[in-house]
Parts: sequence; structure tokens; C-alpha cells
Amino acid sequence: MNPRIGTLVRPFFPEHLKPLLATAGVDHTIIVQAISSWDEAHWLLDLASANDFIVGVVTWADLTSSRLGHELDQLQKAPKFKGVRHQIEDETADDWMVRREVLRGFRELEARGLPYDMLVRPRHLKFLPAVREHCPGLKLVIDHLAKPAIATREFDLWAREIEQVAALPGIWCKLSGMNTEADWNNWTPEDFRPYVRHVLKNFGYDRVMFGSDWPVCTLAGTYKQTVDALRHVLGELDEDSTMVWGTNASVFYGLAESVSLQSE
Repeated sequence: MNPRIGTLVRPFFPEHLKPLLATAGVDHTIIVQAISSWDEAHWLLDLASANDFIVGVVTWADLTSSRLGHELDQLQKAPKFKGVRHQIEDETADDWMVRREVLRGFRELEARGLPYDMLVRPRHLKFLPAVREHCPGLKLVIDHLAKPAIATREFDLWAREIEQVAALPGIWCKLSGMNTEADWNNWTPEDFRPYVRHVLKNFGYDRVMFGSDWPVCTLAGTYKQTVDALRHVLGELDEDSTMVWGTNASVFYGLAESVSLQSE
């Protein structure tokens, strides 16, 4: 059974990712922050500037900082800066996202038209209506389907929360991170089908996008296995599923060009 503990024991760089994209039939990627660090934010933007296949970057920013506006001014000088993320799942208080100082930060993002990636778990979803009420125009995307416990087949509570969140305007969902929430050694694409089907039923094809969760996905499989698993579940690349593979990411992050797949 999935030990739920794993470590990436070596560095991962664009030169490691680029051949994986080609093998999986992916043209471009968006990279997303991994730690709460300004150094990492600027490093990721430098990597994107040096690599044409990286078409966007989602960095960390401290939503609670009194200097947030100034710091966003600096980030927005980089043409490939496309949004912000913070590990809400690691905060000790489940209601972190509705604290006054955090909501103030969300309003700053909203005013600038900057999207926000919600790295949360099912227990956090009940707070999203309050965020939407305070920031009706803020574009939000739930990463990794909010991490349902696929390994233990937990579904009902997550499914009810997803239904309520999907009914709110301007909230999207990433089909990502599923293999590391499944049994790392024994998962199959069929393990993901009920979760993917439920997300598509409630969000529709126009508010859902693929994310690879690379390199974290390598704890439970290869990049290509991650891509192929979702291809298997979605079926043939008809017009609707093509939106999941690239068009929606381009729209959500405001890319100048349409990407074939969105990765993180």
C-alpha cells in the first residue's frame, strides 16, 4: 500500500523535462512553485526566460505581506509570470484562506487580474465560497482535484465538496497529482476514472485542465505514464478533451499562445 512518504533525492531541471515532453507529445509547459521562497520565484522566471518550451510560471507570493503590491510589481515585469500559489495544505489552520490579511492579498491579485492556484485538500473546499464572496472576480484553480484519497477509495465527502465548489463562478480544476494520491506501486488508470468523471460532470470541459505534477509524479510513475493514464480515461482527443489538454490552460493563465498541454 502507498506509504504516503517519499523524497525526490536529486535536482530536476528543464533539460530533464524537455525530452519527456517530446516523448509524451507535449509541446509546452507551465511551471509552478514548489516552496515559499522569493529566491525560487525569481529562479523559476529565469529558467522560463532561458527555455522557450516554458510558456508560463506560477510563483509563490506572500499574500499576507504589507509589501505584496510592490513585490507583485516586480514579478509582473517578467513576461512569463502568470500567477501565484501557496501551499495552503501545509497551513496549520484549515481556515487560513479566509483570514483578513489573506483575503486582502486575494483582492490585490483580483485587482491585477492574476490567477491563483489553490493547493488544498478536501477539508479546505468548504472555505472557497467565502473567498469567492469577497473576491468575485478572482480566477481560482484547484490543484490536484484537492487531493482525494484515491488509495483508499474515499469519494463521497470529496465529491459533495467538489459539487458545491464547481457551482461557484470562476473556479477551475486541474486533473493532476492523482497517481501520488493512489497506491504508488499498484495504481491503474481505472483508479482515476470516477474522480475524473465527477470533476468533468460538475466543472464541464471548459473549466478543467491537465497538470502533470512533475517531478512529484515520478514517485509513483513516469511522466509518460501520467499523461497516458489521463488519455486513457478521457478517451480519444475529441474537441472537448482537447480543451483539457491545452486550450483551457491558455485561457486561464492568459497565455499569448495556445499550449498543447499544461504541466506543473
